[in-house]
Amino acid sequence: MNEYKKLLLSNKAWASERLELDKSYFDNLSKDQNPLFLWIGCADSRVPAEEITHADPGDIFVHRNVANMVVHTDINLLSVLQYAVEVLEVKHIIVCGHYNCGGVKAAMTNQDFGLINKWLRNIKEVYEKNFEALQNIEDEQLRFNKLVEMNVAEQIQNLAKTTIVQKAWATRKLPHLHGWVFDIHHGEIKEVININAGEWTSPVFHYDF
Repeated sequence: MNEYKKLLLSNKAWASERLELDKSYFDNLSKDQNPLFLWIGCADSRVPAEEITHADPGDIFVHRNVANMVVHTDINLLSVLQYAVEVLEVKHIIVCGHYNCGGVKAAMTNQDFGLINKWLRNIKEVYEKNFEALQNIEDEQLRFNKLVEMNVAEQIQNLAKTTIVQKAWATRKLPHLHGWVFDIHHGEIKEVININAGEWTSPVFHYDF
């Protein structure tokens, strides 16, 4: 059987199971979305937001890219962020990285990867910023894990620097920001950083509304 046909058959089975539990499930699902969370995660196929949090469709608004980055020139990410914050009015934004992230691992090398170098540079900036502290970690795997965590923390800072988030903080005291790392070896999520709405300040990245 072709692999893609297996996915279609699995979809039919999933839809049937949902209807057996609740005949109005898809009627209710199609009405509107009102997620509490925006999830900015890695595109890695092993880290599906709903699966690892045991969430239902409609609970989480999701954006994924290589190494769960918040880049100030990424119009795709910024469009998702603006819609989630200003239209859906999410209460929480989660940046979730994961150990053994291929993007972070690639950024730690001096190898030329072609086009993706442009994207990896954003991770390399985090690596360079924390290079001395990371080099003090002798174990290579622990050093890798630490950069994964540092990268997540940096992306939370990048969110706090946006006018989208700061305007929402000024007007409705939301959303809260959370940096997580999924431990792919054990299936559990580690909290790295939490910033409550309006808690973060900067004399440089500050806007008056």
